[in-house]
Parts: sequence; C-alpha cells; structure tokens
Amino acid sequence: MKQESQPDIKKRFGKAIRRRRRELDLSQEKLAEIAEIHRTYISSIERGERNPSLENIEKLAKALDISIADLFANYGIEVKE
Repeated sequence: MKQESQPDIKKRFGKAIRRRRRELDLSQEKLAEIAEIHRTYISSIERGERNPSLENIEKLAKALDISIADLFANYGIEVKE
C-alpha cells in the first residue's frame, strides 16, 4: 500500500544519491566518471526521473564508497512502516 505523504522510491533514491555525492564533494561529472555512467543519467537519477537497474545501483554505491544496504538504510530511501 502506497503512503501518499512519501515521495516515490525514485525521488527518495535520487535524493540519497545526491546527498551522498555531496558528502564526498563529488561533482555529477566526477561521479559519472567513477561509476562509468553518463553524467546526464546521474542527473536524471538525482531528479527522480529514472528507475536505475540493479547493475547501475551497484555501480553508484561502489563509486560513492558505500554498501547498497547502507545507502538504503541511512539515506532515507526505505520507508518505515
């Protein structure tokens, strides 16, 4: 059941990626280079416009030096029931 007060998962994931990227003081361009993903794709993920594949989630987590579990647990992606 979807909670109306929660932004959708793509927006929450995008905010988490942006927050972690900024913590590491990385530009979108630098993150894209490290993750081997196009910069415009990073931008659209951060805006919540893309639904990244598991492979790209893994690439982003590695590039951001964080586990996928920590990214989801510590950056507000997971919704607490």
